[in-house]
Parts: sequence; C-alpha cells; structure tokens
Amino acid sequence: MNVTSIYPVVQTHDVATTARWWRMNFGFDVAFEADWYVSLRRDSWELAVLDADHETIPTSHRGSTAQGLLINIEVDDVDAEWHRLTVAGDATVALEIRSEAFGQRHFIVRAPDGVLVDVIQEIEPSAEYAAAFSD
Repeated sequence: MNVTSIYPVVQTHDVATTARWWRMNFGFDVAFEADWYVSLRRDSWELAVLDADHETIPTSHRGSTAQGLLINIEVDDVDAEWHRLTVAGDATVALEIRSEAFGQRHFIVRAPDGVLVDVIQEIEPSAEYAAAFSD
C-alpha cells in the first residue's frame, strides 16, 4: 500500500467557525473550501472540517460531533503559546498549563466543536519515567 496522506476530519455543526478557529489559532491555510467541508494545511500537516449532517457520512453517524478526540500539537515554546492563545487570546481553557513528570509541559484548549487540543513542549522526564523511553 502506498499511503499518500493521513489526517483527521472533525465533524462539526458549524464548519465556518471551526475552520476559522484552526486558522486563527494555529496558522492553518485553506486548501479547499465549501460550505460543508474545509481542508486545512500548515506545512505538511492537514486537518479537515466536515458538516456533521453531510450526506457523505453514514446515516448512523450523521449529526455526531467529535467526542473523545484529542489533537496534540507539539511546539518549541509552550509558555509563549499559552500566553498567545489564553492570556492574549480567547481560547477556552480545558486544562491549565503545567509540567508533567512523564516529560511534557502542556495545556489543553477546547475548539468550538468540542475537540480538545493539547499544546505540548517536551521537557526532561522524571527519573521514574525516563526509563520508559526508548532510545
């Protein structure tokens, strides 16, 4: 199999608002846009937004929005992103910024469709967790 792309598609009831949120907060550009679907790109990363009631979704799953989805975005300076998105911006905080013993400093914000976005910077793990990492 020759895979050419793998990316998440977020089902939402407000395509325009959700796509705009990803563009404004994480610098995605529009690659394709219709009233029911927006394909977003940033460098080699892709994300799509789809109307939850669209006919391409199996009937059994229409109307459902993303639940239980957490998108991780790793950055160089999580404290700067915290400030940009929450202090200077208006992102909805789901988890305050903090450092974790397993080697992450991070915070979580909530996208308009309910998707959680975990903004992460890798840090040195505690001795307890360091042994769990492979070389």
